[in-house]
Amino acid sequence: MSQEVPSFAVVGRVNAGKTATLATLLEVDDNEVLRVSATPGETTRVQVLPVVYHDEELVRFLDTPGFQQPVEAMREIQRLAGDGTPGPVHVQRFVAECGARFPDEVRLLEPVMAGAGVLYVVDPCNPLRDAFLAEMEILRWTGRPRLALLNPQGEIPAGQESAWREQLGATFNLVRTFDAHSARYEERRRLLESLLQIDERHGDAIRRVLGKMENEWQERRELAAEAIVDFLEAALLLRVHEPLDEKDEGLPARRERKRAEMTDRYFKKLAGIENECVGRLLKLYRHHLLRIDADPARHTGLDLATEETWRKWGLGRAQLAAAGAIAGGAAGAAFDLGVGIHSLGAGTVIGALGGGLAAFFKGGSLPELKVKFGGIKLAGGDGRNLVVGPPASPNFPWVLLDSMLLRYHGIVGRAHGRRDVEMVEAGAGESRVRAMASEKRAVLQKWFTSCLKGAPDRGLEPEVYGVVVNLLDVC
Repeated sequence: MSQEVPSFAVVGRVNAGKTATLATLLEVDDNEVLRVSATPGETTRVQVLPVVYHDEELVRFLDTPGFQQPVEAMREIQRLAGDGTPGPVHVQRFVAECGARFPDEVRLLEPVMAGAGVLYVVDPCNPLRDAFLAEMEILRWTGRPRLALLNPQGEIPAGQESAWREQLGATFNLVRTFDAHSARYEERRRLLESLLQIDERHGDAIRRVLGKMENEWQERRELAAEAIVDFLEAALLLRVHEPLDEKDEGLPARRERKRAEMTDRYFKKLAGIENECVGRLLKLYRHHLLRIDADPARHTGLDLATEETWRKWGLGRAQLAAAGAIAGGAAGAAFDLGVGIHSLGAGTVIGALGGGLAAFFKGGSLPELKVKFGGIKLAGGDGRNLVVGPPASPNFPWVLLDSMLLRYHGIVGRAHGRRDVEMVEAGAGESRVRAMASEKRAVLQKWFTSCLKGAPDRGLEPEVYGVVVNLLDVC
């Protein structure tokens, strides 16, 4: 314990969610660092968890064992007080003399009596029994600053939360709700701000933590935007090339095999680019229990081969037309309003890949100029090459962006106190790019068009980064 570094002991009943609360607050989802388990009494010792920025410890949290015998411990402290009112001196005597009979209660009270503030975690889904009242009394007798946290681990029965709040309000300086399995950045920040209200002596240290936390969060957001822009550029520049053989023209089985092989290679490479981006995001936000779902099977079967994907994500038809017009009507953004809705469906895109290839093999002599058949290009000149990618739909860049924004939303929204393994999926949620302002869509469309042409406009990149950072702000 240090007078310079404020300390807070997280205490409560066994399986009240103490360790999960700390895991979410401090962004730790690694069981090797902070064990979160459904096993009763998993925490058997005090674990020190420092908050360090630039090698300087600013605040310290302590994960403690849970109360095991609160009613009996309360009675023992009352016995030590005799006819007087129990207070800090009697709790200190309990800690010094009763470790053999009450090992868990003594362990959790030791740091409190050494100067730590109290964060008392309860699950308001449980009825307010005598054992909880005994815990509250013991903590009140310590005389230390006390914050009570309601950490619901299920649905709270009607009227039960108000009963908890009324009782806690009588014995604690402050009562707050903090769901360790769903709390996001703002809830974490509010919890730290609450510490200022229970012990103003450490105000400077807590405010420094809040400032550094905010700076770090903004820096992460900018690095996440950089990862997403890098992903979009790599995906839009992606092409798969294959040398042509004259024999392919007259052999249907061979040309079909080549078509399938090239398409498969294209989607595998696209999946690899997505994997790299999601991996960067997971590392930025300190998640070990999230898994990447971007694999070739999902690209050809879910992400790009269902009409629903293209209907839910990306821009609407009118928005595509407007973005293309504002961007100067570039070829990569051209959109024919006369075609049906299925022109945006991935089934049509994949069909265009096959149809374009079939058209080439049924054709005659090779043209000297590049001819685009819905994502398939025939390149002439000194050599003959078939080029696959990207899909011809003008919505393709927007669908890529939407899918990554949804993954980002899932990553930043997952509480570190959870210990279930989950996939980073983009299958849930509605389009986020459709809510953008038209001038921001125009910036992205111009840049998308330059990437699709194989020459990303570097002059637009500062604006592009700014637009993506803004999109991440609202996630």
